[in-house]
Amino acid sequence: MFNDIVLKNKAYVDMILSDAFTMKIYSIGLVDEQNRVNFYDGKVRVVGPDGKELVKYAPNEYLENIAQHVEPWTYLKFPFLKSVGWKGFVDGNESGVYHAAPLSRLNAADGMPTPLAQAEYEKMYSTLGGKPVHAMLAMHWARIIELLSAAEMALDLVRDPEITGTKFRTIPTETPTEGVGIVEAPRGTLTHHYTTDERGILKRVNLTVGTTNNNAPISMSINKAARGLIKKGVEVSEGTLNKIEMAFRSYDPCFGCATHSMPGKMPLIVRIRDAAGTVLEEIKRN
Repeated sequence: MFNDIVLKNKAYVDMILSDAFTMKIYSIGLVDEQNRVNFYDGKVRVVGPDGKELVKYAPNEYLENIAQHVEPWTYLKFPFLKSVGWKGFVDGNESGVYHAAPLSRLNAADGMPTPLAQAEYEKMYSTLGGKPVHAMLAMHWARIIELLSAAEMALDLVRDPEITGTKFRTIPTETPTEGVGIVEAPRGTLTHHYTTDERGILKRVNLTVGTTNNNAPISMSINKAARGLIKKGVEVSEGTLNKIEMAFRSYDPCFGCATHSMPGKMPLIVRIRDAAGTVLEEIKRN
C-alpha cells in the first residue's frame, strides 16, 4: 500500500523531498554493539547532519550529554546537545538541536537487526539519496520499516522455547537508590531517571520523553513549512493548513489522539503577517 499510494505518486515524493519539510539537525537513537537499531537496550548514538558520529553514551551518562533550554512561552523544555550548545531554533552542524523519532533512529544506526527490515532500510536510503535523510516526512517510511522489524522480532520471540518457561518474574531483594533507563518508543527516545529514599519511595524524578526531545524540531518544522507554503499571491486553503499540520504530525503519532476535541476536529489558527508583524489574514479551523 505504501509503495502504491506514496512512492508511485511523484507529487507526494516531491513534497517529501521539498525544502519546506527538510531539517538538517542531529539524530539520536539506541543502538546495539553492531550499531543496529535497538529498542530496549544498548547505548544512545548521536550522529550529526553530516552523518558522522558525535558521541555514544550509556543511559547513566545522559546528563553529561543532554541539557535543556527553557522559553517563557511554554512549559515544555527544549533539550539540546551539551557539547554543541544551544544556538536557538536553527539547524545545521553548529546547532545542538536534535530529533529522536523513527527517522532519527535509522539515521543514527548502521542498519536494522532483522533481514527484511534491513532490505527496506537500504531501499529507503537509496531512494532518498543516501544517509542521513533530513526529509522529515520520511518519518512515516522509517516507521513502517520499524514495524516490519518488530514483526520479525515478535516471530523470533514466540518461537523461543523460553517463552513458555517459568522465569517470568523477578522479585526485588534490595531497596533501590538511583537508576536511569533508556528505551525507544514510537514517538522517540525515553529517558527515565529515578532517585529513592531508604524506603524505596521516589524523591526525585526526571523524565525526558519523545515529545520533549522533539519539541525544538517540531517548532522549527511548523515555522519552515508555513514559510515555505504561504507566499504572496498564494491562497491559503484548507489543503495548505493540512500540509502545515503534516509538518508536526510526522514526528508524533500521539498528537493524532491528544489533539482530538468534541467536534472531532483539531482547532487550528494560522495568522499571516507582513514583515512588520501586521496581521494580513487569519484562517481558522474550529
